[in-house]
Amino acid sequence: MGQTYIEQRTARTEWFLKDRFGMFIHWGLYAIPARGEWVRNAERITVEDYQQYFDDFNPQRYEPREWARAAKAAGMKYAVLTAKHHDGFCLFDSKLTDYKSTKTKAGRDLVSEFLEAFRAEGLKVGLYYSLIDWHHPDYPAYGDTHHPMRDDETYKRDPDNFGRYLDYMHGQVRELLTDYGKLDVMWFDFSYDEMKAEKWRATELMETIRSLQPHILVDNRLEASGEGGGSIYTKNPSFFSGDFASPEQIIPPSGVTDDEGNSIPWEACITLNNNWGYGSSDKTYKSAKTIIRKLVECVSKNGNLLLNVGPNAEGEIPDESLAILAEVGKWMARNGASIYGCGQADLPKPEWGRFTSKGNKLYAHLFEESVGPINLAGLAGRIGKARLLSDGSEVFVSRPWNTALYPDDAFFNFAQPEVLTYPLPDERDTVVELTMIE
Repeated sequence: MGQTYIEQRTARTEWFLKDRFGMFIHWGLYAIPARGEWVRNAERITVEDYQQYFDDFNPQRYEPREWARAAKAAGMKYAVLTAKHHDGFCLFDSKLTDYKSTKTKAGRDLVSEFLEAFRAEGLKVGLYYSLIDWHHPDYPAYGDTHHPMRDDETYKRDPDNFGRYLDYMHGQVRELLTDYGKLDVMWFDFSYDEMKAEKWRATELMETIRSLQPHILVDNRLEASGEGGGSIYTKNPSFFSGDFASPEQIIPPSGVTDDEGNSIPWEACITLNNNWGYGSSDKTYKSAKTIIRKLVECVSKNGNLLLNVGPNAEGEIPDESLAILAEVGKWMARNGASIYGCGQADLPKPEWGRFTSKGNKLYAHLFEESVGPINLAGLAGRIGKARLLSDGSEVFVSRPWNTALYPDDAFFNFAQPEVLTYPLPDERDTVVELTMIE
C-alpha cells in the first residue's frame, strides 16, 4: 500500500522542521522606484510607464555569494528568491518571454547565479513564483481585484484567453523545475476571490511538480488560505494543498493545526521593515532582539520563520538589514541548539518567556528578569542538570527558603546565593538548557 498524502508530506518536510530559519528575498524591477513590490498596483502604473525600469535595470553590485554568506552567518539554513513577482518580470532566462533579466542591460540569469551561490554555501534553495501576472496580455485586468488597470475599461480581457496565460504560467514552472537543478521549495503566491484552486489548473500543476521533483516542498497558496474543504487546515487536504501553511506578517497565536487539532508544518513569512521589496524611505526595521524572540516564538509553536530582505536596484542587501542579520547570527552561533530540530514543549507558556524542546532537552528562553529564583512550574524533581547554553556554564537548580510554598515547582538561578536577584546574561534572550530526567 502506498503512503497517504499526509505521510508523504511528513517525509518531505522532515528537513524543513529541523532547519527552522530561512531567508526570503524580494527583488525585481520595483527596486528602482524603491516604493515596494506593489508599486504598480498602488500607483496604477501602466505597462508602458513601467517599461522605464526594465530599460534601466542593471544591478552591477549583485554578488549572490555575499547574500549567501550573510544568510549562513545569520544562522539561516535555506533561502527563497522571487523568480517572478506580480509585475511579471522574470529573474531567470525563460524561453517563454522576453520580459526577463537576460534581456535587460544586466544580461544575466540572476536566478541561476543565486542558486549556484547559495548551494555553494550549503544552504537549501527555493524559488518564489507569482501566480499573478500584471504584464501578461491574457491575465485579467479590468475588474480584477489587484491588477493596476482594474478600473480602466480599455483593459477588458477576453476570459476565453485566460487559458493561454495558464499555459504560459505552467510552462514557466516546468522550466524552473527542469532547467535549474534540484530545488527544495516552490513558493507560490497567491490565490484570491475566484482566482484559486482549479482556476489555476492546480491539480495538473501539482502533478507536473511531483513528476519532476517529487521531494520539493510547496506552500499552500494554490488555494485561498483556509477556505473550504480539502485545504491544508483539514484532516484530508487536497492534492494541491501543499506541504506547509504560510501565514504572512503574523505569528499565529496558537501555532497552526488542522481541524482536529493536529500540528501541521507552517512558516511565518515576515519582513525586516515594512516592505517586501526595497523601500528607500522605509527605515522601520525590526530589532535583532525582536527577530530572535519571534524566531523562538515560531519554534515554540512548531513553526519556522522565513525572514525577508529587499535588495536595492544595484543588487545590495541594505546595510541596516545586514547589521540586524549579523547580530541575530551571533546569538544563533551560541544558542542555535535551542532552535534547530526543536519544537513545541508539552508545557504551558511560562511567564518569563518561552520553551522549546528536543528529545530530553528543554530550552528555557528567558525574555524577562525574575525577582529571586526563576520558576519552572510543575517541574519539581524532573530537572537533571541545567546550563547556560551560550557558554556551557552551570546554572544552579535548587530550592531556596522562599520557594517552600511551591513544592511542585523547580527553580534555578544564575549565581549564588540562589535566593537573590541577578540580571539576565543576555537581555535579548537568555537560553538555559535543562536536561530532563526520563
